[in-house]
Amino acid sequence: MSVLSDLIQLGRKNGSTTEEGREREALRQQRQLLIHEVERLRSILRMSTSLYSSLECEQVLELALDLGSAVLSETGEGDKAIVRALLLIGETGLEIASSRGLNHSDLKAKLTGNQGALQWSLNRAETVICDNPADDPELHKLSKMHKCSTAVCVPLSLDMNVYGLLLYAHPSPDFFRSDRIELLNAVAGQAMIALQNAQLYQDLAHEKERMAETLEEARKKLARDLHDGPTQSVGAITMRVNFARRLMERDPKAASDELFRVEELSRRTCKEMRQMLFTLRPLVLESSGLIEALKHLAKTAQETYGQSVIVKAKAKAADELELGKQNVLFYVAEEAINNARKHAQAAHVWVRAKSKDDVFMLEIEDDGIGFDLKEATEGYEERGSLGLVNIYERAEIVSGLLKIDTQKGKGTIVKLAVPLTPEAADRIRRPGFVF
Repeated sequence: MSVLSDLIQLGRKNGSTTEEGREREALRQQRQLLIHEVERLRSILRMSTSLYSSLECEQVLELALDLGSAVLSETGEGDKAIVRALLLIGETGLEIASSRGLNHSDLKAKLTGNQGALQWSLNRAETVICDNPADDPELHKLSKMHKCSTAVCVPLSLDMNVYGLLLYAHPSPDFFRSDRIELLNAVAGQAMIALQNAQLYQDLAHEKERMAETLEEARKKLARDLHDGPTQSVGAITMRVNFARRLMERDPKAASDELFRVEELSRRTCKEMRQMLFTLRPLVLESSGLIEALKHLAKTAQETYGQSVIVKAKAKAADELELGKQNVLFYVAEEAINNARKHAQAAHVWVRAKSKDDVFMLEIEDDGIGFDLKEATEGYEERGSLGLVNIYERAEIVSGLLKIDTQKGKGTIVKLAVPLTPEAADRIRRPGFVF
């Protein structure tokens, strides 16, 4: 009887030990899963931080794709079965900017975004789930989609403007649950902000380079103007003074006439230098505004070069423009007027300015010989002159729209439309806008 009792007690003890072992194993597994989840969240946080801090657009695209994969994975190691691609809207359709899991042939597939799930997501700026992507009119072009049972298209959008899509696919038909879709939407939002920041940084860097180039071109232009103008005149004055000095002993009357011509040449040289100083920093622009500065420019052009410049504008036409924009417009007008004198041999130049429907319009017309616009804009680097290029770039600085109408023997009209509001900026770039 005691032996049987001992056996029963031993069985209970072993059973208890087995149950405790199972509990310990369960706790160990839970602890392991928790560690994996913490590591996954840390990885997501690191990628999210890198996404926001990156200033390279290509790197942002790569990080966005990997971040999407990370939030979909629940193992901490990534799900190898997920097929993913980042599609950006290009000139001829959708371009695969970055991908994971696609074949080399898939990268050459032509996706227009005009059919199926891609079209629906792009047109509505909404996340779209596609069951059986192998049957989709566009997704079937990607061979990897034939092995997937479901796909999701997440738009990269900002202010209802769609710039591309995040595309994910998986063999399991129930893989893209609502919580995963929500996470992908969050990733797309982060990616769009990061892309915008990277683009702004690159635009700033490009603008810095352009400013440096503009400054260098201004220095070259000043050097050319000094060489062609005051330097030549001072050289001529020196020669005439020397000639007059030698005449004084032989022919005082001729020496007096020569000195009179030297005086006239000196006066003209002084006017040229004042004109150059005015264009370098037009103080009247800062004190009285664009229209008065244009009138002063017209006056000095007449006095210095005998060039007839007629300004037709109301005194307060440019009052809504910021001073920085007025500076840019002044230099556009000054460049166009100089071109009309130096190259077009124009007898008259008309400068017109007005403000209408939140758009400031500047127009410079001359009656010169005109030119071939395409021929003039080609080969600037070889010629070392960037006059027309500078005009176009200055128009971009003020978010303006520039148009040049000219042909040989017909004169030239330079038109510049500068928006005064964001709505006007959008309107002047729509097809059909009339200057």
